[in-house]
Order: sequence, then structure tokens, then C-alpha cells
Amino acid sequence: MTTVRREAFGRMPAEEGGGEVEKFVLQSDSVRVEILSFGCIITTLETKDRNGQFSDVVLGFDTLEGYLRKHPFFGAVVGRVANRIAKGRFSLDGKEYQLFLNNGPNSLHGGAKGFDKVLWSPQVLPNGVRFSRLSPDGEEGYPGDLKVWVTYTLSGRELAINYQAQTSKTTPISLTNHSYFNLAGQGSRDVYDHEFSIEADSYLPVDDTKIPTGEVAAVQGTGFDLRQPVELGKHLQKFHLDGFDHNFCLHQGQDRRLVARVFHPPTGRTMEVHTTQPGIQFYTGNNLDGSLKGKGGATYPKHSAFCLETQNWPDAVNQPHFPKVLLHPGEEYNHTTWFVFSTA
Repeated sequence: MTTVRREAFGRMPAEEGGGEVEKFVLQSDSVRVEILSFGCIITTLETKDRNGQFSDVVLGFDTLEGYLRKHPFFGAVVGRVANRIAKGRFSLDGKEYQLFLNNGPNSLHGGAKGFDKVLWSPQVLPNGVRFSRLSPDGEEGYPGDLKVWVTYTLSGRELAINYQAQTSKTTPISLTNHSYFNLAGQGSRDVYDHEFSIEADSYLPVDDTKIPTGEVAAVQGTGFDLRQPVELGKHLQKFHLDGFDHNFCLHQGQDRRLVARVFHPPTGRTMEVHTTQPGIQFYTGNNLDGSLKGKGGATYPKHSAFCLETQNWPDAVNQPHFPKVLLHPGEEYNHTTWFVFSTA
């Protein structure tokens, strides 16, 4: 049985239109999640350890002001296109499009004001909440009026996020949620004692601006082979890695499949990720630097969280051999990701 509660969380500044931001609290016996109508942001996700104790396992802020300031996309839905587009440029039907460059020479997570920085319209469901918005033609440089729906539903130990979209003109689209997790509890120092596995035979090597080179490389015999669980801290040391910020190539298909699993031995918390998406970006919070004051006054140093962002492959709009990222008029974009929490 899931209960859904809505409450006020704050108001947007006058220069942003001054709308009310609401918080939606979804609660089952084993998971409690709080989600904002601003950016569809997951602000809190509480789940039990093996002793039945709840802890909040996502990074974030106590107030709306934290989310309105610059931060690394904590908990938000990012789009139109998650991840990076090289030089912020792509061509469609003979026309070149130029996006805002907000990540060195590239465009990242939708540009200057992506889906993470806007107010969405909420609709309460029996076991969740659906957010919708119209991204107008030309928003952040992208073509077409894009209608978007993001639906969060909670049943028992499973949080599902469904993404749907329709467009008036051909446009690239790849949506994901950018939650930062620490299964020891948010504010814990690092995730080195977490065990990770990712069901992927290949990954995308990147250049020094994090754009895929175009090669689809086998994980076999490399530090990217996570098909069997590895303890993160020891694994990074063994392979002299500074952390992960890479797309892992998943087995293609429209069906739900288990793609990643994280286990935290000290608490027994386990998180599984299931999805219909073709890729998952594994990011180990390499750019966190302790400068942000988070919930309860916590600071978030490097490697104090991880992200498992299910999405299309980065820069797919410029790489013809990557999975299709274009949505055409008359088609529907429809993907779901499930996070399943348990204890061992």
C-alpha cells in the first residue's frame, strides 16, 4: 500500500515567474521518497537497512534555495538530452542546430536551463505522481514543441520512473534522473565500500572532454569489466582509476532487464536498477569537492556518492552507429527505469 501526500515546498523567485513549488511524499512499508514539482527532483529517498532502520540515501538540500543555486543536478530529471553533445552541435534534415555550451566545449544535460530548472505541472496518482510540461520549439536551441510526461510510482520496494514524450518536429531526446546515491546514508564520507556490478559487455571510451570517441570497446580484461561485483575503492586502486564517468552499453531491447546492482555490506542495503534504455552512465561523483552544504549540514566530498543514469548513449545525435536518439512526429518516446531496494 502506497500513500501519496502533497505539501508546499517554496516559491519560485519573482524573476522566474514566482510559481509555487510542491513536494510529493510517496510512502510504502519499505521506501519513502520525496519529489518536487521543480525539476522533478528526488530530494529524499529513505530505505531500510538490515536492522529495519531507515536512512536517506540520496544527496540534496533541505530547502528550495539550495536547488535554485548552482549544483550538480542533484536528484533532477535532465533533458531534452541527458549527458553530452559534442560542441553543442548537430545537424537534422540539412539544418545545423547550435546549443548552449555549459560543459567546456560541449552541451550537457539540456543546456543553460534544461528540464531540471523548470516548474512542471503535477497530477497525483493512486500510488505516485505524474509531472508534465511543454518544451516549446526552440527551447535551449532544440527543434519542435515537445510534450513530456514523467511519472513516479512506488510499489513496495520498487520506485519506477516512466518517461514519455511526443514532438511536432524531429528532435533528439534522452531523459534520465540524476540522483546521487550513497547506501550508507547521505552525508557519509565515500562509497568505496560499496560493491558494484553492471551487466555490460562493452563501454564507450571518451576523449578528454568526456565525449565518446566512437569506439565501442569490450570491457573484458579492463577496469570497466563490472560483470562480477567489485568493491569500488579497491577496484579504483587496482586499475589506477580516478573514478567512473562512462556509458556502459546495455543489451538492446524494449523489455525490462536488470542492468546494475549495488550492495553495501555494512548496512545490507541493496539497490537494483532495471530499465528499457540502451545505456547506463556510471558516475562516481568525481567532481564533488565538499563545497556544497547539503541536507542536515552535510558536505559532499569527491566520491561521496554514485549515479547510475539510464539513458541513450552520449552524443548519439552525432554518432550514426549509436542507438537511435531521434524522435519523429507521430512517434512516442517511452522508457521506464525501476530502482528496487532490499537488504541482504
